[in-house]
Amino acid sequence: MIATLVPLQATSLIFVALAATSVALCRNPLRQIILSGVYGLLLVVLFVVLQAPDVALSMLVVTTTAYPLIVLVAIARTRHGSKEEK
Repeated sequence: MIATLVPLQATSLIFVALAATSVALCRNPLRQIILSGVYGLLLVVLFVVLQAPDVALSMLVVTTTAYPLIVLVAIARTRHGSKEEK
């Protein structure tokens, strides 16, 4: 079973590295938040593959739901506030 898990770990690590690079290179804040959620989901998959379910559950809550939601609400409120001032 250990020999079959190594390719899955390598594939997960490659996807996580690609997602992290795409988050870092993205310039649009809204797209960056969406990519950050995808990156968090890929980290959850990696932690499940590495057999760390407790870390995976906390990452699932924080990176794919709570953090993007809070940042998107903050961006929407700031943009809404700047339109009222004009």
